Amino acid sequence: MQIAIDGPAGAGKSSVAREVARRLAFKCLDTGAMYRAVTLQALKKGIDLSNGKLLVELIRSCKLEVEYNDQEGTLIYLDGENVTEEIRSPLVNQNVSVVAKSSELRRELVLLQRELAEKSNGIVMEGRDIGTNVLVNADYKFFLTASPAERTRRRWLEMSAKGLDVSYEELYKEIALRDRIDQEREEAPLKIAPEALVIDTTPYTLEEVVEKVLSVIRKGKQKECGEEKVK
Repeated sequence: MQIAIDGPAGAGKSSVAREVARRLAFKCLDTGAMYRAVTLQALKKGIDLSNGKLLVELIRSCKLEVEYNDQEGTLIYLDGENVTEEIRSPLVNQNVSVVAKSSELRRELVLLQRELAEKSNGIVMEGRDIGTNVLVNADYKFFLTASPAERTRRRWLEMSAKGLDVSYEELYKEIALRDRIDQEREEAPLKIAPEALVIDTTPYTLEEVVEKVLSVIRKGKQKECGEEKVK
């Protein structure tokens, strides 16, 4: 089974995907972490973040490994080094959308993402173009969203818990900019797949959203987004 979860930054994709995967005993892949890893490597190497050809050469020249476990979710290794925490730094946050705009890089990583899905007996994959581009034939597709203020609050709490000194106002602007870049990029922009179920997570707890997703899967069929949104 393949389950696709898409949505903007801070909508709760990673937490929901990880918990749904845990309960179903599936693998979970945070595709955004892969773009973050490339961003981190490019920043370290001083590579032009907007040069798709160089980004592809970069990813081919290093060893990018993706692992998963129930406790920690998606783990990212670059040349044998665990960079899972480092790719969540403010600097990477500020630059990842520029890297993700690259058509060449997206095509390169999508091949790897599809390969990982095909090798899995069951997978929950989350990102911004899973249902529309990566796993177009996924068994279930969900699109999680939330108000900009709530998404910023969640990201601010997440970063503050890690001891990072971040401004709520600056974070709000950063998320708004990232939304615009993700929605307007030429290659696989952020949008809702026609058959995806939309869940506005603003008023709900993680547990409530997970249950909404699982309830749809238990019913065994995908409703069309145009017919009904999950409330």
